[in-house]
Amino acid sequence: MSEPRILEGLGSIAEQYDGFILDQWGVLHNGRAPYPGVVEALEAMRAAGKRICLLTNSGRRARMNRDRLLEMGFPPESYDGLITSGEAAWMGLRDRKDPRLAEFGKRALLITRDNDLEVIEGLGLHLTSDPAQADFVYLSGVDSPPMTLEDYEPLLREAASLSLPMICSNPDRIAVSADGLLIAPGTIAARYEELGGRVYYFGKPNRPIYEACLTVLEGINPKRILCVGDSLEHDIAGAVGMGMDSCFVMQGIHAEHFPEDLPADRLALRVRELAERYETMPRYAIHRTNW
Repeated sequence: MSEPRILEGLGSIAEQYDGFILDQWGVLHNGRAPYPGVVEALEAMRAAGKRICLLTNSGRRARMNRDRLLEMGFPPESYDGLITSGEAAWMGLRDRKDPRLAEFGKRALLITRDNDLEVIEGLGLHLTSDPAQADFVYLSGVDSPPMTLEDYEPLLREAASLSLPMICSNPDRIAVSADGLLIAPGTIAARYEELGGRVYYFGKPNRPIYEACLTVLEGINPKRILCVGDSLEHDIAGAVGMGMDSCFVMQGIHAEHFPEDLPADRLALRVRELAERYETMPRYAIHRTNW
């Protein structure tokens, strides 16, 4: 694996691409506010005629994500479309075309964040908090903080003992927030698998969610699309799997590997060493998302 090219800004390679797929958390914002220079970077992309699809492994529906982005200062005109793994899971449960969902009934044990019930709106599901009364577990979010993995353990053990299948609409294991790194639904799902449970994931790095992005960027050759993300396991691996170029944002979930005093001539080597652990390699790397 060759070392990635370190960028000062995305504008330096913008001529090579007509479209951008941008992750949200850790790339555009920390959950509360945009990172410095990000809003201006999106404005510059739009001014240069680039098309933009925002992609996130958020278990929430797309509408809620758009509203939250607007509150943080990202107007709808700053991007062409927004795809969430939560929306993909909702569509899967609505349409039931995915053969993986053939065994799923209508009684769901929902694990969600902030009591978000929009994830089941219009699906005709019957919610229960008793695993013995459920057909499957629907994991869309976790209340972290204050909840920890240990807090969910008894429920996971009981559900696994009943062989309940699980849908996880956010494969991320760690989330970047203004309070630091927090556990994400993928951590809960991984523990469920350790207990013998079966988990069906929606979101990055799986191909279907990228195909949804291509509908937003319809008409653009995938070779002319750059994927920008901070997760090697999901953002970069997903892009590589689709045959698209990728740019790794260092100051996201892997920020601890890139201290501010790390010499510039060590950056590419550090990215390569880290990427080799995940067996995937970005074409570019950048400290933070900027133009």
